[in-house]
Amino acid sequence: MNGLIMVAQLLLGLSILVILHELGHFLAARAFGIKVEKFYLFFDAWGVKLFSITKGGVEYGIGWLPLGGYVKIAGMIDESMDKEQMALPAQPWEFRSKPAWQRLIVMLAGVFVNIVVGIFIFWMLTFKFGETYIANSSVVSGINPGVIGKQIGLKQGDRVIAVNGKKVVRYEELLSSKVLMGNTTLTVSREGKTLDVKVPDNILNKVADLGIEEFVSRVPLLTTTVDTVVKGKGAFRVGMKKGDRIVAVNEVPVKYNVDVSRELKKLKNRKLMLDAYRGTELLHFELSTDSAGTIGIGFNADEIREETINYGFFAALPVGLNQAWISFTDNGKGIWKVLSGKIKADKAFSGPVAIAQKVYGGIWIWSHFWASTALISIALAFMNLLPIPALDGGHVVFLCVEMVKGKPLGDKFMETAQIVGFVMLLSLMVFVIGNDIFKAFIK
Repeated sequence: MNGLIMVAQLLLGLSILVILHELGHFLAARAFGIKVEKFYLFFDAWGVKLFSITKGGVEYGIGWLPLGGYVKIAGMIDESMDKEQMALPAQPWEFRSKPAWQRLIVMLAGVFVNIVVGIFIFWMLTFKFGETYIANSSVVSGINPGVIGKQIGLKQGDRVIAVNGKKVVRYEELLSSKVLMGNTTLTVSREGKTLDVKVPDNILNKVADLGIEEFVSRVPLLTTTVDTVVKGKGAFRVGMKKGDRIVAVNEVPVKYNVDVSRELKKLKNRKLMLDAYRGTELLHFELSTDSAGTIGIGFNADEIREETINYGFFAALPVGLNQAWISFTDNGKGIWKVLSGKIKADKAFSGPVAIAQKVYGGIWIWSHFWASTALISIALAFMNLLPIPALDGGHVVFLCVEMVKGKPLGDKFMETAQIVGFVMLLSLMVFVIGNDIFKAFIK
């Protein structure tokens, strides 16, 4: 069922974004009197389509190949490679007959729509839900670093008080792009001393392999103070109470909640001795774990303070704009790190399998779905701006060259560029899908 939910969310999210992207091209073309012949969600490769209808001279349809979508604009050298049409004299309703600035707007319209959609979703989510975060000042027990965090010098119980010299207000900043993009300095408070820990440039290579929890856990550490005791479980049967503070499990000292959980998991279906303070009195409990290595207790999550900032309709807009801008620039930083060799390509690029698993996930929560779709919308806008022939960015580059030269580039050059672009995109598609399969099912 989880797999079906992942696929359903991926298809719905991408379908919405592809339709809106192509609608941008469509509306801009029609606004300048350019004829649009086809409007398709997915590709009708080799003429195979799932559905089509013609209205107002435009064929609307759904193709069988779910790798995006397209609008076929008359008189434009695009993915249709319609050489017969291009061999005929230019008509006033064709793309090639229009001024370069109009054609430039048509090519940028899809990217513009994706950016606006991303901003709009972030805006509406902020307006409806506000911003909820863990106040870093409340994280008195510190962080729980994983393998990666420990390798760079972080320790259990550290309190990260600044990133690149700027005070950390929200705990979630530790897992943000400004840290994970690397070349970052974390100012850490440890046992009354302050020290700096350097986050290397290539940290994302390891995070991609092991997961973000192996850098720093999303959940800060708690003390071992018991907050809940589940009726009928081992702790309840031996008389443990709310407020008891566990100090040892089978004579192994424990300081944080994760220490208790770790020791208990080693003792599944076994008897153990648990030492705890109730006030100033030290108590000893002899009890048994269940098959999951638990005894039916919960720790005091109230030690961590969550705060929510609510925004009015218009006040939420700049927050949404900022979220979209951060997402856009993060894509640019990621591409630059790949090109500069700081991050390996197989760690940086994700295909549909990874997006379905890691971005959307197997639980359908509408707020999460829309937040994920907003991120992907901004990513699509960025990717389409790359100066690769066959992408919008490639067309934009050629149009800018034309505007500088004062005349269009030759049809033969444009056709060759389209073919080169298709080969590049197909190669990238094979790479990311193959990489997804390798990581998900083989590695």
